[in-house]
Amino acid sequence: MCELLGMSANVPTDICFSFTGFLHRGGGTGPHRDGWGIAFYEAGGYRDFRDPHPSVRSPIARLICDYPIKSHIAISHIRQANVGEVRLANTHPFTREMWGQTWCYAHNGQLAGWEALPLGFYRPVGDTDSEHAFCWLMGELRRRFPEPPAVREPFWALLHRCCERLRSLGVFNLLLADGDYLYTYCSTKLAHITRRAPFGKAELSDAELTVNFAEHTTPNDIVSVVATEPLTCNECWVRMAPGELLVWRLGEIVARFSSPGGQSVGGDKT
Repeated sequence: MCELLGMSANVPTDICFSFTGFLHRGGGTGPHRDGWGIAFYEAGGYRDFRDPHPSVRSPIARLICDYPIKSHIAISHIRQANVGEVRLANTHPFTREMWGQTWCYAHNGQLAGWEALPLGFYRPVGDTDSEHAFCWLMGELRRRFPEPPAVREPFWALLHRCCERLRSLGVFNLLLADGDYLYTYCSTKLAHITRRAPFGKAELSDAELTVNFAEHTTPNDIVSVVATEPLTCNECWVRMAPGELLVWRLGEIVARFSSPGGQSVGGDKT
């Protein structure tokens, strides 16, 4: 299956360290050689890079490592194709517009019966189960909330229910972002780590690289990283529970929904 990488931070932060280890799994230390992509939300804008070739040998991936794009939210995906041929149209992350915002999505897993999910406003460009599920998901969210909600919790609860519906079709690990929030949903495997002061050293598992974050941060920085599998070998990552949805903003978890029940913990009203 594919692998996911996400970041939420309270200051513009580059993801070069984590991405360096992650890209090695795309045809190097891992079998995910069928394309990769990465998206950044920065300064009120959005940009992404996608490539249907293995990330470990991609000149575009090397550019990302050497060009420290600083953002509050980033989403990346490396693909091991199950449904849909290897081509650019099937390369994650996918994007759609809602409420005047760019929504970015990446999925790890495989779904059964996904063709039966009814589509409305949004239609896929490629032919993957992932993009079809994304269009269904965005359609459900838009149908129930045609305008941004004044209170976020009901919207988040709906998102959790939709993710649970997709999980009933197979494996559905998700990263989703709107520029303000990062949403992470675990079906089988997702882990996260939050780095804050006092910062220390981190060592990648998939590449010979160690960084001392104390040399690159301030005492007020908060940076959280989410990945299919932990990217470092000397830090304690927290594994998400199946059926769990985490809502991140500025590096912190602001809401948590779990299965069964979908109860929220915390809550950001804005």
